[in-house]
Amino acid sequence: MIDYGSVLSKRAVGLAPSGIRRFFDILEEMKDVISLGVGEPDFVTPGHIRAAGIESLKEGYTKYTSNAGMVALRKEISSYLERRFHIKYAYDDQICITVGGSEAIDLVIRALVDPGDEVIIPTPSFVCYGPLVTLAGGVPVEVETKVENGFRLMPQELKAAITPKTKLLVLPYPSNPTGGIMERADLEALAGILKDTNIIVLSDEIYAELTYGQDHVSMASIPGMYECTLVVSGFSKAFAMTGWRLGYVCGAEKIIQEITKIHQFGIMSAPTISQFAGIEALRNGMADPGKMRESYDKRRRFMVDGFRRIGLECFEPQGAFYAFPCIRSSGLSSDKFSERLLMEEKIAVIAGNAFGGGGEGFVRCCYAASMENIAEALKRMERFLAKLRREQGRSA
Repeated sequence: MIDYGSVLSKRAVGLAPSGIRRFFDILEEMKDVISLGVGEPDFVTPGHIRAAGIESLKEGYTKYTSNAGMVALRKEISSYLERRFHIKYAYDDQICITVGGSEAIDLVIRALVDPGDEVIIPTPSFVCYGPLVTLAGGVPVEVETKVENGFRLMPQELKAAITPKTKLLVLPYPSNPTGGIMERADLEALAGILKDTNIIVLSDEIYAELTYGQDHVSMASIPGMYECTLVVSGFSKAFAMTGWRLGYVCGAEKIIQEITKIHQFGIMSAPTISQFAGIEALRNGMADPGKMRESYDKRRRFMVDGFRRIGLECFEPQGAFYAFPCIRSSGLSSDKFSERLLMEEKIAVIAGNAFGGGGEGFVRCCYAASMENIAEALKRMERFLAKLRREQGRSA
């Protein structure tokens, strides 16, 4: 018999399963659940984008593309980033098209991180960064951001985390799960800390089109940061294209060359149909994110106001499509709160500790859901909180 314990990679076995997927497994067995857990637009991909993908199939475009992606798509990405965020990348050697933003993150980490290298990760943040660093042999260094600072990474926190082994800083803003953003002054302060180092910044800007009240600012646009910043983004959130699996990474030619090499051996190329859809999105679909953002903004305000009304403190998110209410007043841990809410009221939220340090005492709620479902979820949560208060009163 095979001794699987000895043949499996110790790094892989040592990874904890995603705290997000655990709830989805439970959801599959339950009926009538209102899910605020899925980090996915509730919009269908706009019709003209779907039509472009369908047309590419009709025309027989079913072959591999170049490893770095279709030239036409890279040109559109180059133009888009320049006009929207004032950062210019050459389409021929500074952009690589990937299978979603997640592959782009993985490629950056594998291209840069050697065993023992340290990677600074502000938390709470998306669940993939730490595990991917671990798989590359690196050492994740979590820096807990605080609600009183708007979940921003503060310059003094960054400075304290840097050591001679620091290779990479992950900058995941707008933030999943908190909805926090970094403004230009915040980024300039971090740039002042990084300017005399050899640290590269992985700027995950997948939610760049989803900010409320002010435009997103890219770290790559800050003076002195262009050459040491890799911008990761994609089409999933802005264009409701999660299932198309289309992303990209942009940066210095020498780094993109190595990233494309790894992508070549591991993936070959992103799906051809998705690349044609991406071209259409950037050429003719720039009004689409604005329409979705307007809808999300209404739901954002409705959800945050609702949480405050029922007695939960809630930081006002300024980006992405998540609220991150504090549930400490319930007397339950994030895990227990999420489990009981699901079992007793059939509302699915994600425990804040799934997103790393600083997440305990919070839950992530996605407002990319219908207003009707958000309203019903708030009603059930109010009932659940009242029940918890009665329990606390009996045990006092």
